[in-house]
Amino acid sequence: MDQPQLHPNYLHFSELPTSMRVVYTAALLILGIGYLFAVIYLFHTTAGRDGKPGLSYEDVVIVYSGSGKSSRLEAALRGPMSTMLPAEELDKLVGWTQKGADREAYDTDIKRTLEQRCVTCHDGGNPHLSNLSNYESVKKTTEMDTGTDVFTLVRVSHIHMFGMTFIFFLMGLIFGHAYMRPIWLKSTVVALPFLAIAMDVASWYLIKVFQPFALMTMGAGAIMGLSFAFMWLVSMYQIWFSSAPTVVKQRREIERPSAD
Repeated sequence: MDQPQLHPNYLHFSELPTSMRVVYTAALLILGIGYLFAVIYLFHTTAGRDGKPGLSYEDVVIVYSGSGKSSRLEAALRGPMSTMLPAEELDKLVGWTQKGADREAYDTDIKRTLEQRCVTCHDGGNPHLSNLSNYESVKKTTEMDTGTDVFTLVRVSHIHMFGMTFIFFLMGLIFGHAYMRPIWLKSTVVALPFLAIAMDVASWYLIKVFQPFALMTMGAGAIMGLSFAFMWLVSMYQIWFSSAPTVVKQRREIERPSAD
């Protein structure tokens, strides 16, 4: 059976200079560590919002559509922030929100707890975190949880799309040197993450209309993660551990100048 034809501009990892393979390896290592940290952060900020350990469908719904049962402050205290303060102080804050979050109790007791436990991060300096430095800002977080507001989604969307596109563009460029057949499968692996990025961002808005779109969010995240892992492992393996494919070796023999 004839060997599959190689594109004239295709270069396998084994045909690249050592310096390029070192650069690709360094990029893969940093991207891999960064992606791992991103997954850990995502799990920390999303898991447990339904009051149960682990990341679930309900957690994703609450993030984007809200719980419809409690305030944003209570949802955070019961979820990702549950380990940031002692249980008795947590219960005190939750009780205060459930009783209407009155100003008098805030001035006499709640303010001190927030200053000691929360304001170090939630001082209003980070637009991605709720401002808990004054009563007016805290009061807004005690309103019914309706999930992430649309303006915040718009802000996060463009950051997410730019960042993830850059990551998978770079991964695709590196993976492009890998030898993989059939070629349609390789092309699919490269293209899938970009489709998943669009699905992921679109689902954030759609969940507000129809909550089962949370499954689309989870599916898109899984596609991105699996695609990243596959391209990372195949690229790293072929850079350093596998020999050149037979068809690449044959091309070298054909292109090698004659000794005569």
